[in-house]
Amino acid sequence: MGGMHGFGPVIPERDEPVFHAEWERRMFALALAMMGRRAFNVDEFRRTIERMPPHQYLASTYYERWMYALENLLIEKGVIQRTEIDVVMAAVRAGASPPRAPVDAAGHESDGPVPKVGGEDDSASLAEALGGGARSLRHDKSYRPRFKAGDRVIARNINPEHHTRIPRYVRGHQGIIQSDWGVFIYPDTHAHCEGSKPQHCYAVEFDARELWGSDFPAGDRVYVDLWEDYLDAYAAAGATDNKSRNGQARKPRAKAAMTARSAKPARIRAAQQAASKPHDA
Repeated sequence: MGGMHGFGPVIPERDEPVFHAEWERRMFALALAMMGRRAFNVDEFRRTIERMPPHQYLASTYYERWMYALENLLIEKGVIQRTEIDVVMAAVRAGASPPRAPVDAAGHESDGPVPKVGGEDDSASLAEALGGGARSLRHDKSYRPRFKAGDRVIARNINPEHHTRIPRYVRGHQGIIQSDWGVFIYPDTHAHCEGSKPQHCYAVEFDARELWGSDFPAGDRVYVDLWEDYLDAYAAAGATDNKSRNGQARKPRAKAAMTARSAKPARIRAAQQAASKPHDA
């Protein structure tokens, strides 16, 4: 949704609670519990939300999108079956107590064990699932940074079909590296089980006018966290400076040439006037 127009201003809710209903609190806990058990990671969670049908996404609340992602990922990973969800929902709608035992493909309770996801629920597992991995990864000096604070960069103008964290509104625009956050797992590959591809992530400063035009205040800045694979060095800056210097160097020659061109017709006119005068005998 980053960079899409037509949704109006963001209106903060006054004294907004952390959760608007008890089920939202439970949804938050369930999602993090499954990440802690390594059923899926946070980037898979995000890309599943992005796959919601547009009309459903726009009509859903924040935690309704979480519910969609949780259900679909647990089915995708084989933790539960769609039948189990349908049976429980039918019982809830009928006012009956939902079954507590696992449900087979036919929708009947079975005597089998409750499905488990491997791994113990601990903070290290949850940190890895959330994309941070071991804390030491962030400060791993074996991953050399491509950029440093103050470097001018340009956000790549890419339009991948897969999950990405680079918003539309910065693509193709230049900015300045404000700080280096360290090394983090690359979300574009992590979301599709294609490897962690650790790399540096930077806070990049953009001029609001660079992003949205001269209607915005000159002093406004926008800071976006961007991975290295989203960025290129802004080499065009040097080319612009060279072009400017070369242009200044050519100015005297250009001025002299213009003077010569303007003088030539004057000499021709003088010669023509002299030729038209009568000669003495």
